Amino acid sequence: MAERELSAFFSAVTQLFGSEQADLSADDWLHELSEIGSLPTSAREWRLITAKVLTQIPGGENASSPSTLFLTGASGFVGSAIVRELIDAGHQVLGLARSDAAAQSLVAAGAVVHRGSLEDLESLRSGAAAADGVIHTAFIHDFSNYGPAAEADRRAIETLGDALADSDRPLIVTSGTLLAQRQGPLATEEDAHNPNFPRKSEDAALALAAHVIRASVLRLPPSVHGNGDHGFVPHLISIAREKGVSAFIGDGLNRWPAVHRLDAAHLFRLILEKGSAGATYHGVADEGVPTREIAEAIGRGLNVPVVSKSPEAAADHFGWIARFFGIDGPASSALTQEQLGWRPVQPGIIADLNAEHYFEQAADAVPLHG
Repeated sequence: MAERELSAFFSAVTQLFGSEQADLSADDWLHELSEIGSLPTSAREWRLITAKVLTQIPGGENASSPSTLFLTGASGFVGSAIVRELIDAGHQVLGLARSDAAAQSLVAAGAVVHRGSLEDLESLRSGAAAADGVIHTAFIHDFSNYGPAAEADRRAIETLGDALADSDRPLIVTSGTLLAQRQGPLATEEDAHNPNFPRKSEDAALALAAHVIRASVLRLPPSVHGNGDHGFVPHLISIAREKGVSAFIGDGLNRWPAVHRLDAAHLFRLILEKGSAGATYHGVADEGVPTREIAEAIGRGLNVPVVSKSPEAAADHFGWIARFFGIDGPASSALTQEQLGWRPVQPGIIADLNAEHYFEQAADAVPLHG
């Protein structure tokens, strides 16, 4: 048995029986299997027996699940929606958690907790080894150290891919539509990743696909919205609340694509179940909403004036988010919808901004998909 499969099996037994009983319990499982002549002999068989252990963990049982999926970023805004989507579809979710709070939220959602982080590569290996597929949504959103964050993401993807080698298990890697090198009026799934951007999620994933690993990429737009959003739009709301005006840059005709988190979660599942190796997909519902309309919706929600800021004054008004809010980045998901049958059904970003939840409290300013 490979070391990573043993590590995943022992981790599952530890979660089920506790650390003090783990050694004895693992021996009991192996002894019982040997007695009936079914001791696993391959990595795949070890992953299956590990999944059986996981289904017995309280809070994570789903006996009818056809598969166990390892999810990074499982307690995040998008990840938590994916957890619910997968569980509702009969899958079991093994969620990466780096904190007690994250672990508690996963248990409450019905997922199985796998402690670790993006920097803990062994935790990624063992989580992927115990699963029938992996969805990678986690990213360290530290724009003051973006280079190291991008490098950590690359190493994480390569580690997950290594754990899935020599199998047909899927790996879905999250990227952003703003990272596409747009060639036409809308960024499409056929546009290559911009090589000048430090984040190399797509390069790492597609390199794995070239080595017969079933890896694919899902690009999400800069605004993944919905109740609980703590990304770009809540940051714009916080700035408008602080400054007393809701602003856009220039004429405000530059466009942002967007998608509701529940539509995005559904797309992750469709890719998991029907996606192709080496493919790039787009999770876009609103192809391009003028930023002026976003600013106007924020102005209505806060009852503050809506004003234009020149490109020169934008940095002082918006801070670091100015370079993102000034981008014209429309994108299409036509090919994704055609290939997978995905149809966004949730409210668009303007309709969502008209809901009260965006203005009930100031949100954390942490962009989700750079």
